[in-house]
Amino acid sequence: MRVVVAGAGIGGLATALSLHAAGIADVGVYEAVEEIRPLGVGIQLLPDAVRELAELGLYDDVAEISVPIDESVHHDRLGERVRSEPLGSAAGRAWPRLSVHRGELQMLLLRAQLAWLGAESLRTGLRLSGYAQTADGVAVEFTDGAGETVTDVADVLIAADGIDSAGRSLMYPSEAPPAPGGRVLWRGVTPAATLHTGHTMVTVEDGGRTFVAYPLRAAEGERPALLNWIAGHPSAGPQAGPGDWIRAAELDTIPAHFADWDFPWLDVPAVIADADVAYEYPMIDREPLPSWSDGRVTLLGDAAHAGFPIDGIGGDGASRAIVDARVLARELAAHTDPVEALAGYEERCRRATTAPDGPVPGGS
Repeated sequence: MRVVVAGAGIGGLATALSLHAAGIADVGVYEAVEEIRPLGVGIQLLPDAVRELAELGLYDDVAEISVPIDESVHHDRLGERVRSEPLGSAAGRAWPRLSVHRGELQMLLLRAQLAWLGAESLRTGLRLSGYAQTADGVAVEFTDGAGETVTDVADVLIAADGIDSAGRSLMYPSEAPPAPGGRVLWRGVTPAATLHTGHTMVTVEDGGRTFVAYPLRAAEGERPALLNWIAGHPSAGPQAGPGDWIRAAELDTIPAHFADWDFPWLDVPAVIADADVAYEYPMIDREPLPSWSDGRVTLLGDAAHAGFPIDGIGGDGASRAIVDARVLARELAAHTDPVEALAGYEERCRRATTAPDGPVPGGS
C-alpha cells in the first residue's frame, strides 16, 4: 500500500511513523515549506498522546526534551490561589502529561521518520494542490513556489496540513473561512524562576484576561527554568490570519495589558517583557465537517477538527493529531479496502471532536 501524507507537522510526521510501525512502509510525506525548522513555543502532550508515542518507542526521547506537569493551579486577579487539581500521572493516569517545545518535538519526529523510512520519504517546498480518484487509487498533485507541479500516485491520501488545510479546501471548496474568536493569544518563552513545584501549570484570570504558564525546562544550577506562557486578551484590532502561526509579537505592547498582575510568586509583566521569543496567535475556529473523508482521501489533525485550545494550554490539537495518526494507521493495516479503513478511522476519532462536550484524548 502506498500512502501519501500532505504536511510534515506533528500530525503528518506521527502519521508516517505510525504507518511504518503498522507495517506500511511505502509512505511519502510532502511539506509546503522549503526548510523544516523548530519554530513555535511550548505545548503540552496529554497522556493518551504520550502513550501513543511510547508505543512507537519514542517515550525516552520525548522525556529527554520535556517536563512532566503534575498539577494545575488557578489564581484570581489578585494572585490568590483559588483551586488546584492533579494532572497526568499525579491524577492516576498511566502516562504523564508532558510540556515540550513544539519545534523540538517536530524535529524529533522528523529525525525518526528519516531514520525509519529514509530521506526519500520526505519532499519539501511542495503544497497539495489537487487530487483525482480512480477505481484503485488517487492521483495527487503538488505545486512548488514557482508554480511547477509534481504528481504522485497512491492508494490513500492523508491531508495533515493544518487549520489552513489545502486538502480540506479541495474537499470542501465552498466552506467559509475560519471564524475569529474575539480574542488574541500571545505566546512566549522566558527564562524565569521555578513556579511552585517546578511541575506546575498556573492560570491567572479575571474574566477577560488570562495568563497561563508552565515550565519547558527545569532549573539546573545557576541556569534558570524556562517558562512557557500564554497571555490572552480580548482582541482590539485585526488578528493574524489562519495560516499566520509565527507572526512575531510586539513585546513592548503586551505587558501593559497585565500591568497589575505583579504577584510575589510571579511578575507577569516582567515575564512577558523578558521573553526570548513571543508570537501572536489567532483564536479562530472551524465548524465541524459532515465527513472527514472523500473516498480514498481523508483529513487528520487540525485539518479535520481545528478548535480553540482547551484551557488555553496549547497542544491539545497536537495530542489529538497523534492519536488520530495511530488510529488511522491501525485501521489501514487492518483493512484491505482503504475506503473501509478511512470510515473506521473517522468513526473512532470523529465523535470526540464533534460532540458539544466531547472528551479530549488524555484530558488530564
